[in-house]
Amino acid sequence: MSSSPSAGHVAAPAVSAEGLVFAYAEGGPRALDGLTLAVPAGSRFALLGPNGAGKSTLLSMVNGLRTPEAGALRLFGAGPDVAARRQVGVVFQESCLDPAMTVRETLVMQGRLFGLRGDRLSTPIAAVLATMGLEDRADQPSGQLSGGLKRRLELARAMLHEPRLLLLDEPTVGLDPDSRRRLWDHLIEINRQGTTLLIATNDVAEADHFATDVAFIKHGVVVAQGTPEELKRGLKRDAVWMAAPDLPAEAIAAIAALPGVGAVSGPFPEEPHLHVMVDDAMGFVPALFHTAGQYVRGIRIERSTLEDAYFEKAGSRLVREPVAER
Repeated sequence: MSSSPSAGHVAAPAVSAEGLVFAYAEGGPRALDGLTLAVPAGSRFALLGPNGAGKSTLLSMVNGLRTPEAGALRLFGAGPDVAARRQVGVVFQESCLDPAMTVRETLVMQGRLFGLRGDRLSTPIAAVLATMGLEDRADQPSGQLSGGLKRRLELARAMLHEPRLLLLDEPTVGLDPDSRRRLWDHLIEINRQGTTLLIATNDVAEADHFATDVAFIKHGVVVAQGTPEELKRGLKRDAVWMAAPDLPAEAIAAIAALPGVGAVSGPFPEEPHLHVMVDDAMGFVPALFHTAGQYVRGIRIERSTLEDAYFEKAGSRLVREPVAER
């Protein structure tokens, strides 16, 4: 458990990244293109962006698996050396459990990788088994566990050496709703005990509900950062997505001038839909068709979320969902 900073002392960020640059192939597109952010110690920090935005690349750098071509990275105020990386635990996006090893054997091997022996190993194993509700599964091969239990074992393995920072790459992908809820219960309790969580996700609802801080990432850069409330500030109640590929500029201006309309975004080269924030979609849609109905090919209405804030700042959606065309 991390200790609280003394009065008057400002804790160093858990992660501080400045101008990080990285490409997987020389001369190829940059996975990180000058990324800068600061993850407050003790936060539940979500990296929110579509697949390919650079989220997993950043986590791999924090974990020491990759080295930036340019820029600076610090963990709790120190360079990402071996000592700093020993303070980091990781739950990967893809399961990497040996299906033939039991739950206990998995944890023993992990502990030995961190130099734990004797009571320094048996005591934390007993603790994480109890915390994750895996005591009665300790001698069961991991290959026989359900998806939710495997995720809990991966979390137990990551927490065994009591890291100050826990990296989670799409931690709830493939889990049923009950397993997601249980996993988040564990994550929140871990965070309350002082562990910083850095979570890569494109799940808007989870970031909105569970994260204390969010960074919007697109094409390897941070386009906005703040609390969910700060990032959503100023959004209207409803979001209207329009498939209108031939919409002229004067029609967009007329839509923006309709009563109750807030921000109007798009269309963009990579995102051909117009995104309109409104007070009341039920009142807006009739006025929309009266104003520019001949251009509208499809429409979708939702309550506003963090994804709407992301679209306004990044000009693209996190997960592309079809707008049914007529």
